[in-house]
Amino acid sequence: MAKPDPKLIDELRHLRATIDHHNRLYYVEDRPVISDAEYDRLFDRLLEIERLHPELVTPDSPSQRVGAAPSKKFEPLPHRIPMLSLQKVTTAEEFANFDRRVKETLGTTSEIDYVTEPKLDGLAVELVYEGGLFVRGSTRGDGATGENITPNLKTIRNIPLRLSEESAGKFPLLEVRGEVIMRRSAFERLNRALAERNQAPLANPRNGAAGSLRQLDPQVTASRPLIFYAYGISETGLTDLYSQKRTVDFLASEGFLVHERISAARGVSEVEQLFTNLTRDRERFDYDIDGMVIKVDSFGHQQELGQISRAPRWAVAWKFAAEQAETILEGVEFSVGRTGAITPIAKLRPVRVSGVTVSNASLHNEDELRDLDVRIGDTVVVQRAGDVIPDVVEVVAQKRPKGARRISFPAACPSCGMKITRPEGEAAHRCLNLACPAQVEGSIIHFASKGGLDIEGLGEKLARQLIKEGIVRNPADLFFIEKQQLLPLDLMADKKASNLIEAIDRTRRTELPKLIYALGIIGVGEAAALLLAEYYGSFDRLMAASVEELTEISGIGPVIASNIYEYFRNKGNQDMIVRMRRGGLLFPDYSPKVTGGKLSGKTFVITGTLSKPRSHFKNLIEQQGGKVSGSVSAKTDYLLAGEDPGSKLQKAGKLGVSVIDEEQLGQLLS
Repeated sequence: MAKPDPKLIDELRHLRATIDHHNRLYYVEDRPVISDAEYDRLFDRLLEIERLHPELVTPDSPSQRVGAAPSKKFEPLPHRIPMLSLQKVTTAEEFANFDRRVKETLGTTSEIDYVTEPKLDGLAVELVYEGGLFVRGSTRGDGATGENITPNLKTIRNIPLRLSEESAGKFPLLEVRGEVIMRRSAFERLNRALAERNQAPLANPRNGAAGSLRQLDPQVTASRPLIFYAYGISETGLTDLYSQKRTVDFLASEGFLVHERISAARGVSEVEQLFTNLTRDRERFDYDIDGMVIKVDSFGHQQELGQISRAPRWAVAWKFAAEQAETILEGVEFSVGRTGAITPIAKLRPVRVSGVTVSNASLHNEDELRDLDVRIGDTVVVQRAGDVIPDVVEVVAQKRPKGARRISFPAACPSCGMKITRPEGEAAHRCLNLACPAQVEGSIIHFASKGGLDIEGLGEKLARQLIKEGIVRNPADLFFIEKQQLLPLDLMADKKASNLIEAIDRTRRTELPKLIYALGIIGVGEAAALLLAEYYGSFDRLMAASVEELTEISGIGPVIASNIYEYFRNKGNQDMIVRMRRGGLLFPDYSPKVTGGKLSGKTFVITGTLSKPRSHFKNLIEQQGGKVSGSVSAKTDYLLAGEDPGSKLQKAGKLGVSVIDEEQLGQLLS
């Protein structure tokens, strides 16, 4: 292959620099100086040269933003340094307490220098630069491990693909952290475009950003209006970057978009004033924020303060008070959950609350309906608790119209028509018909969920179709599905049907805790499922357990024990389990990770604030054969207690349980 003309290489270099310059003007500085047509002409010329000379394509070329080939799934990507979550405060008094703890730990009475920033409501990500080149990026995930979404992040136009030469030399490895968001105006334009193509609209800007960024096809992500705001780096010991403010200024100089409301503040009063101003101005922004993040500015102080569990001691999120709005209650629908619980859902005249349009809200149960005395046609006050869950909190009685209709709780299940009942001691009414379509749908979705058997590709829509067509009546039927039954279903191509059959087949060999959780026994979450698996070791032993025996397990109370017992005494559930076995589902025994370790046979409970996350100490104990329980009982051998241990310390004292600290645990381990 002939070498390209040096003039062509110069043109290519000039095109890339020019396009990067205009990307920064448009996406970072919001002051474009050329028309879209002129930009497109430059970009088309770049693509033309790279198509003719693919050997000249570089990882940092603007052409790499158009989207790579679709991937089958996202691979896990561990964070070199964990992405911690933040402690939350909601009042000035709580922030003042945070400030007091910071001063006490640092041993100072001087005012603390803080840096504040709006808490953007998007998806947290990490960008890794090696030798100045953006090489990989991931979601926050659980803080320790995220999902590798590098091709998708490359499509976001305001993420620099390369750092300056000076920074590349100074920082061979740099991990930049920030938030990917979708502006409200862009979200509305996108939803209009989706509607024109008869596609389902996105729920809100945050879901729009998260969903767009987690598309398996990066070209879909490339078509979405996403913006990245940088707010920091992972390390606090890099040359010249000795504070949060200096780091933010450095990121801005490297072409990252940083928020214009990032501010320095000294002491509590200045932080309070900034929070007041941000609360006043929040609706002026073209994106959603749910509070303000406050960080101790000095990295030296941050290192001295350290962290507790999964959160740093040097930062806090001051959340806005739950925003409220008035609207009209236009109707009530009754929803049936997986466990048969009947929940009244308020159908509201759409209203914007905390940056999201709300049209549905939970009314919880019959007692809530009665206490609120809510009626159809009432003006009600709606709030999003923690800016997440819509909730009807009050009826504006003076605005009640004439003829407002009372709401009656149904006597029959809205899904199957069977009589409903309210079990003694419960607030919820329940449908006890295990063949109820709504419960069947919920049980199948739960059975196939990530915490359960993790059947890839089996979601709500497909579960609904399988039930409607009579292919599945309970989770056991999943193991008897044949490919020919799937092909007539909507949007079910040959390859998709094969993939589902293969996914179901893979789940026939599962783990006992996941299987117990997948059954959907009321009150048995993932933690309780693990406790049961550890205690009994086999599914058949669990099935035969009495209520009295179940209640002896630390962490299993009398109500859950009764639920477990009744579940396995139900004839329909017994038949379903038999059918699962016939379908090839294995019911494996559970073996503890370690036997014969230094802590074998010893039960620990962990409480209070420790120097590392509780999971760290749990792993240390289990690696030596010990067991970690959630509550103190007479069977507890040791209580590992950190700062602010709470009621568990008092209970341990009453029961004579040995209380140890981290150093004493180390002695036991050694």
